[in-house]
This record gives sequence, structure tokens and C-alpha cells, in this order.
Amino acid sequence: MTKYLYIFLTIFFTVYGQIILKWRVNKYPKIPSDSGEKLMFIFKMLLDPFIISGFASAFIASLFWMLAMTKFNLSFAYPFMSLSFVVVLILSVLIFKEPFTVYKVVGLSFILIGIVITSRSL
Repeated sequence: MTKYLYIFLTIFFTVYGQIILKWRVNKYPKIPSDSGEKLMFIFKMLLDPFIISGFASAFIASLFWMLAMTKFNLSFAYPFMSLSFVVVLILSVLIFKEPFTVYKVVGLSFILIGIVITSRSL
């Protein structure tokens, strides 16, 4: 069961990074049009501790993914990564009040069906 924890933690840290990056980027004003100002804008964002934590989270996710790769075939484990799409969508609706449409429900359903089908191949 520990081997599934590696996949779960990969998904968790991936989702955390995406949600944190969106949250923090929303706190900044629009991107300036001037190239020099744009570079300073990006540099300022890169110094944001939460954005740094989002990048660190992506790195940590990759470490857990490497551990998962020692336990599973890639063709089995990789479809589970699409759960991050499901979790990010749900959290974006709850946290950022993004729209939740019928098309998104249908898309998520296909993702979940695909995960169930591929997980039976072990």
C-alpha cells in the first residue's frame, strides 16, 4: 500500500503547486507591456515565498514520482496523474470561484473512467 502513497503524494504536491501559483499570481497586477518592466515583474514574482513554495512543491512531487516509478509500470501509474486535473478543477471552483460547467463534468467523467479502466490492467 505504501507504493500507492508515492502516487498520492505526487498528485498532492502537484496540485498544491498549481493552486498556490494561481493564488499568488492573482495577487499581482496585470503583466506590463514593456519588456524591461516585464522582466522585473517576473523577477518580483519569483521572490514571493509562496511562489517559491509552489516551485519547491513541483520538485518534491517529482521526487515522489521517481519513487513511484520504482514500484509501478509507467503505463499503469501515469494515468493516475490525471487525478491532479480533477482535484485542481474542483479546488479552482471552490477557492477561485471558477465556473463549473456541464462540459467540465463530462470531461472529468471521462478522466475518471479512463483511470478505472487502466488501473485494472495491473
